Amino acid sequence: MSVEKTARAAGGASAEKTVHAKSGWPMLLLVIVLAAACVVGIVAGAMMLPPEDVPITTGAQTFGLVLMVVSIVAVCVGPLLLFMGFFTIQPNQARVLILFGDYKGTVRDEGFHWANPFLSRSAGTTIDAGTGKSTPKSTKVSLRARTYNGEHLKVNDKCGNPIEIADVIVWRVENTAKAFFDVDDYNSYVHTQSETALRHVATTYAYDQMPGEPEGEITLRSNIEEVSAALKDELAVRLEKAGVVIDDARLTHLAYAPEIAQAMLRRQQADAVIAAREKIVQGAVSMVEMALTELSAKNVVDLDDERKAAMVSNLMVVLCGESDAQPVLNTGTLYQ
Repeated sequence: MSVEKTARAAGGASAEKTVHAKSGWPMLLLVIVLAAACVVGIVAGAMMLPPEDVPITTGAQTFGLVLMVVSIVAVCVGPLLLFMGFFTIQPNQARVLILFGDYKGTVRDEGFHWANPFLSRSAGTTIDAGTGKSTPKSTKVSLRARTYNGEHLKVNDKCGNPIEIADVIVWRVENTAKAFFDVDDYNSYVHTQSETALRHVATTYAYDQMPGEPEGEITLRSNIEEVSAALKDELAVRLEKAGVVIDDARLTHLAYAPEIAQAMLRRQQADAVIAAREKIVQGAVSMVEMALTELSAKNVVDLDDERKAAMVSNLMVVLCGESDAQPVLNTGTLYQ
C-alpha cells in the first residue's frame, strides 16, 4: 500500500492517511492456484500410500503421507487466511485499516481489493444509550450525504418567549480518522450536537420583532436565510471534531408554544389592524388634500376655514369608515 497524502490536524486530533490497497483480482487468482495445488498434492499423496491394511514401509510412501498431510493443512489454512483479506468498496465509501490497534490508513478507492488479512474488521463497539446494548462498529464508513430530521424542541427565544422549533441538516463524513478515533459514535454525536446547536441559535434571536426593539434586527420568523446560515456555522464548528461537514441546515418548524400561541396571535392581529389603519389614514389624508387643492385651483367653490373643516370631516368619515356611507341632505347651511 502506498501513502498518497496525510491530512494534518491541530490540537491532538487524529490525522487521516489515504492509502491505496492492492487489487483483489491477482490475489484471487493466487488463492485459486494455491487451492488447486493443495488439492493436487492431496490426490498425489493419497496415490502414493499403500492400501489401508498394508503398513508404510518405503520412503515414497512416507513422502506421500507427508505430502497429503501438508496439503490438507495448507488448503485449510492458506487459502482461508488469504481469503479473509478480500474486501469491496462501493462509490462514496471508505474503509479504515486497523492492524492490532494501529491505524494504517483509509482506503477510498472503489472496487475489489485485498489487504493484510489480520486487519481488524471492527473499530470497537458502540453502546446504545437507550438499551445499553453494545454493537461492533464496522471499519467501513459511508461518505455519502445524509439527512437528519431533528425533533421538535421547546426552547425560549431571546425575549424569553417559549417557542417550538425543529431543523433538518444534510451532513457527511469527510475525515474518517476523526470520525472513528476522536468520538465514540459519530452518528450519535451529530444528532446530539444538532439539538444543542439549534437550542443555542434559538436563544440568540427573537421569534418576531418586539415593540421597542431596533428596526432591522434579525428574527427567527422574518430572517430564515440568516438564521439558517448561523445554524450551519454553529454546526460546522461543533462537528469539526468528528470529521463531519455540514452541506445544508434549515428550519423545518417554527411556532409559539401552545400556552402563549393564542395571546401572540392576538398581538399579531392587533399589529396588523394598526398597520392597516395607519395605511388607510395616510391614504385618506392624501386624497382630502388633493381634493381641496383641486377645488381651489379650478375655482369650483370658495370655501372658508369652517367649510373646509366640515368637508375634511365628511371625507375622512367616508374614506376611513368600515361601512358604506349614507348620504344626508342638508337643507340649511353651516351658519343657520
